[in-house]
This record gives sequence, C-alpha cells and structure tokens, in this order.
Amino acid sequence: MLIRELTSEDVVEVSRIEQEVFSMPWSPEDFLEMVEADYAYYYVAEEDGEIAGCCGIRNIAGEGEITNVVVAEKFRRRGIGRALMEYMLKEAPLHGIGDATLEVRVSNLPAISLYESLGFKGEGVRPNFYEKPKEDALIMWKR
Repeated sequence: MLIRELTSEDVVEVSRIEQEVFSMPWSPEDFLEMVEADYAYYYVAEEDGEIAGCCGIRNIAGEGEITNVVVAEKFRRRGIGRALMEYMLKEAPLHGIGDATLEVRVSNLPAISLYESLGFKGEGVRPNFYEKPKEDALIMWKR
C-alpha cells in the first residue's frame, strides 16, 4: 500500500468512492478546493494500482478537523482506514496541528472502534448532524 498526498488528478475518483459509501458525498470540486487550500492536508491510499481510500485534516487555528475518512467497499477490512489515519496523525504536527477532532455517525460502530483505538474519545453529540438518514454525530477528540 502507498499513501500519498491527494492531487487534482485524484478528485474525480475520490468523489466516486464517496458516492459509493456516503449518502452525502463531496463533489470533485469540493476535493479540489481542499487540494488547493493551504490549511488542508488530504491523503489517498493506493492498493493494487487503484485509489482505495482517502482522508483529510484541516488546520483550524492549530487544531485538526478531520474530514472524509473513506475506504472503497472492495478494499475494506485490509487496514487501509487505520493506515491512512495513522499517517495523517503522524503528519499533522508537521503542519502545526495539535489536538484533532472528528464527527462520526453514532451508528458507525466500526469507525468509532477504529478512532478509539487511535486514542480518540467521545466528548459530545451533535443532534441530527447527518441527513439521509437523519442521525446524531458523536464528536470525538484526540488531545
């Protein structure tokens, strides 16, 4: 597996993966905006010559806002999500990022388990944060 920075050439494929996985996926233009932003750090994992997943973190006043942790269905259960998260969290201090936060659907137990294993702790709930279907978000922090 290769982990590298997201490039403008990757945005269509990463958006396609999100469409496969999420009910409210980001568009290629959304990802392109992050490629071009000087406060955002997005990474892709390649497996077997294909983009298998993506994750990103934004530097918001020295704290990391983690977004778009996604792994394509056919590449799941291979440790790709963990590898992406570990890589991103290792890189974060190099970009001036300390504590990091993310939101996750309260029903997404596999993701919550992964985040807890990486040192994140639930610290609150955002009611009705998600749509399609409407669901609360667990707010998690790694401090």
